Amino acid sequence: MSVPSLALLRWQFDLTWSLFEYHLERLDPADFLWEPAPHCWSVRQSTDGTWTPDWADTEPDPVPVPTIGWLTWHVGWWWTVTMDHLRGGSARQRTAVAWPGAGEPTVAWLRGLRTEWLGLLDQLSDNDLDRIATFPWPDQTDHTVTHTVGWVNSELMKNVAEIGQLRLLRAARTDRDGPAARPWADTEEATTAPTGRGAVFSSHGEP
Repeated sequence: MSVPSLALLRWQFDLTWSLFEYHLERLDPADFLWEPAPHCWSVRQSTDGTWTPDWADTEPDPVPVPTIGWLTWHVGWWWTVTMDHLRGGSARQRTAVAWPGAGEPTVAWLRGLRTEWLGLLDQLSDNDLDRIATFPWPDQTDHTVTHTVGWVNSELMKNVAEIGQLRLLRAARTDRDGPAARPWADTEEATTAPTGRGAVFSSHGEP
């Protein structure tokens, strides 16, 4: 018995999201900004209370380790832009996608994006799925909207695994509020994250 492509992709998405929920339900607000290494990308709070993700216009070498806060912003950013493209409207700029903050605000934001995504999938016809994709691939691609839906599943699966691993690493430390929260903080290797805000690198979602 054959399974329609969208039904299979929806099943795959639901499977990935069930793993995400496992971690979302267990995330502590302090998990979001925990920095597991001196070379880290995170989200930084400005004096006006808004949060700005670390960024670079070209992929850094070595690639910084992202925090859970950075990864959750990243998921919200690429997912928001994907939906903008599928609706045929103007895609929001990276700087227009704001991180809500550690804990429940971000968890609620991500769950809201899931609801929005499923509603969009329900609206896609077979003709829509066969249209040439406008994201995340460059112009003149032969990939279709169906490929975009599959890419969302793959990208989400990767980011969920990264978030889950960071949560487990922090949870495995016995001193959650002391030096264990930033194990390198008192060493000579401790550095300040780059102040430049730039482009996402290929290992975290750029096509």
